[in-house]
Amino acid sequence: MRYKHLEKANIDVSALAVGTWAIGAAGYGEVNEKDSIDAIRAMIDGGVNLIDTAPAYGLGHSEIVVGKAIQGMDRSKVFIATKCGVSKLSLYGKKHPDHVGLIRDGRFENILYECECSLRRLGTDYIDVLFVHWPDVNTPLEETMEAMNVLKKEGKIRFVGVSNFSEEQILTCEKVSQIDVIQPPYSMVARRDETLMKWAVGRGIGTFTYGSLGAGILTGTFRTPPTFGQGDPRNGFYPFFVEPHFSKVMKVLDVMDKISAETGKPLPQIAINWSTQKDFVSTALCGVRNPQEAAQNCAAFDWTLTDEQIAAIDAAIEANLDFDGATPRR
Repeated sequence: MRYKHLEKANIDVSALAVGTWAIGAAGYGEVNEKDSIDAIRAMIDGGVNLIDTAPAYGLGHSEIVVGKAIQGMDRSKVFIATKCGVSKLSLYGKKHPDHVGLIRDGRFENILYECECSLRRLGTDYIDVLFVHWPDVNTPLEETMEAMNVLKKEGKIRFVGVSNFSEEQILTCEKVSQIDVIQPPYSMVARRDETLMKWAVGRGIGTFTYGSLGAGILTGTFRTPPTFGQGDPRNGFYPFFVEPHFSKVMKVLDVMDKISAETGKPLPQIAINWSTQKDFVSTALCGVRNPQEAAQNCAAFDWTLTDEQIAAIDAAIEANLDFDGATPRR
């Protein structure tokens, strides 16, 4: 495993992190809880020291599973990141039955409330990194950050992060609170935030990137446009599973297939290395459903892509992907 230093947080995190959106069974199909717990533990055994979750993933279910997975572990050796400000049930909101019913609520009291709920579900007395999941346009960012400062002062969180925030929004937040980490989408098929990430790392802010495998499209599993079940985030949150984008991504996969034949390595490891070999990526979040996937992901760090192989992938991206692949900020 490779590790990278987060300057403002002053911690070293593994270049690969456990992503748990699918583990929350938030529309990604059937998920086995025992396999999920075993997968998380296998990632930790493989050198991963960071688990990322959120209350929005399965109405808290993902956090509960993570809490079970870390039972008995040395808490000082495992960093837990979760989120606030977006859920299906906020302090002020009503429970919604579907994924699109998520509520953004960055109000002071709700941030405190959601943190308490997360601590309880995770079965821990502190969170290493608490992200504001999405900006709440109806609440001043300064108010949200004041709540984060209170949580940090109380020892309930160690570091403050923001997810899906623009540079302007980050600068506004920094007037009130130090921002230690950001979490943007980033992969071969979602490159919108490259400039933002370079800017952040230049300021000492760490980058936890999500969607590192393009919701599975970069694994080679899908060679024809798939049909997902109702409520699956890949129906809308990720735009590259439909034409004309799908066929364009397949042309990039053609190059990845050639590199796979050259190296004997599977496509997921190629995608992971393409991201994590960049100095502006602190860690790449990857979802896992079972120990076999965990072992495969961790094995990506037994080797690296050559400069020539990265250049070949980049050329294919530039020639074919005329879309940034990222969901617009709202």
